[in-house]
Amino acid sequence: MKKQLPRLPLLVISGASGAGKSAVYQTLSGKMNEVVMLEGDLIWRPEFDKPETKYRDFFETWLRICRDISQSGRPVVMFNAGMGVPENIEPCAGRQYFSKVYYLALVCDDDVLADRLRQRPERRNCSDPEYIKGQIQFNQWLKNEGPQVEPPVELIDTTGIVLEETAKLVTSWIRGKMGEVAKKNH
Repeated sequence: MKKQLPRLPLLVISGASGAGKSAVYQTLSGKMNEVVMLEGDLIWRPEFDKPETKYRDFFETWLRICRDISQSGRPVVMFNAGMGVPENIEPCAGRQYFSKVYYLALVCDDDVLADRLRQRPERRNCSDPEYIKGQIQFNQWLKNEGPQVEPPVELIDTTGIVLEETAKLVTSWIRGKMGEVAKKNH
């Protein structure tokens, strides 16, 4: 008889470029043993750049990776902008392997986001006005639409807080979701 694999939750931390995802990821890496944290851009390749398919191959690949890692008994926390849009994840075949997907987005004021992007090193190509405009639009979508979609995207506004405080809020969110899961399983 085939053993039933556990279905753990998947936690996704999203946000426009400049909202703080990578900084929080770097701050928390190695500090939360109860979960496995991954940075979504790690496997990005030009073959995934297919907007006509809504980047489905990228999302399906990550869901398979997250599924295999979660089989170790520790849930995955994925840091990636596009994975934080439920319509990108919920219809995927790989979604079935998770008991639930929780979504959190880091957001900030648009002028703060634009300033953060302009301050990045030139090699990151983040100061292009069209790039900034696109990131501001995504940031606005997350703030205005994210909490209304199903499942909802919860928000943390990073505008007036330092990185350490943002990291504490994200840690609290992760542990809160894990507490919800533990309560349901008992």
